[in-house]
Amino acid sequence: MKRTMRRSAIREELFGYACVAPQLLGFLLFVLGPLVMVFVYGFQSRNLLTGRVSFAGLANYRALLGDPLFFKSLKNTLVFTLGLVPLNVAASLLLSLALAGESRVNSFFRTVFFAPVVTAAAAWAIVWKFLLQGDQGVVNQLLGVVGIAGPNWLLDDAGAMAAVIVTRVIKNLGMNIVIYLAAVTNLPHELYEAARIDGASAAQRFRTLTLPLLMPTTIMISIITMIGSLKVFDHIMLLTQGGPSNATMVLVYYIYFQGFKVFRTGYASALATILFAIVLGLTFAQWRLGKRLSYQEE
Repeated sequence: MKRTMRRSAIREELFGYACVAPQLLGFLLFVLGPLVMVFVYGFQSRNLLTGRVSFAGLANYRALLGDPLFFKSLKNTLVFTLGLVPLNVAASLLLSLALAGESRVNSFFRTVFFAPVVTAAAAWAIVWKFLLQGDQGVVNQLLGVVGIAGPNWLLDDAGAMAAVIVTRVIKNLGMNIVIYLAAVTNLPHELYEAARIDGASAAQRFRTLTLPLLMPTTIMISIITMIGSLKVFDHIMLLTQGGPSNATMVLVYYIYFQGFKVFRTGYASALATILFAIVLGLTFAQWRLGKRLSYQEE
């Protein structure tokens, strides 16, 4: 009897391992394996075009210190992140509060804001590339109606970065609205009722109740949005290709440029390692800061 039970338990374990094996194998081959190889390639001099490979040690990382375009891309990435994350989080929070009620109008606008999320990124960027052209673009034509002469957005240094940020915010706004809506609908209404009875204004209720209660959701959305902003590629590729004059050359696009335009895959791997360290460090710092703020609110 015991032997039969033991065999049955072994079969169940083997069946469980067999079910997990495809996912584990895929993770090892397509996630962990390439991630490890990126670190390895960072210490090599590799040319994708010629196929030449040699050990370079820290040469790729020393080359970063003398590469002005690396620091330019790092600065652009920081500007893009600092512009996109606060704007996205603030807009999604306010819109989720405005659209929290159940009505046909709210349902319609929820659909409108979520539509860009399910739109193909390539199609979204191409359409905006036409909309943001000079005098022929729809955006400048609308500005001209109110007497404003808009620049050629994608060919102006400051305008290109602003255009990329705003269009990216609109693209991903709907997903954050959905996440916030799930949190807003679960807020304890009795606390708001007690605050109203005590004479708290709408602004006071928002500052003392809504913001603290939504802090965990805000932290999660901020981290997700920040990681997404640091990994942006398709938007830059299709709208500006890093131009004009490298004004929108972010770090991910620079990695692509070095790896598949200049064919310096070793140097590109070193850049990718730096990006990994930046994302890991910022995510940890943001998580610790959010956790500290949550404890203070409690």
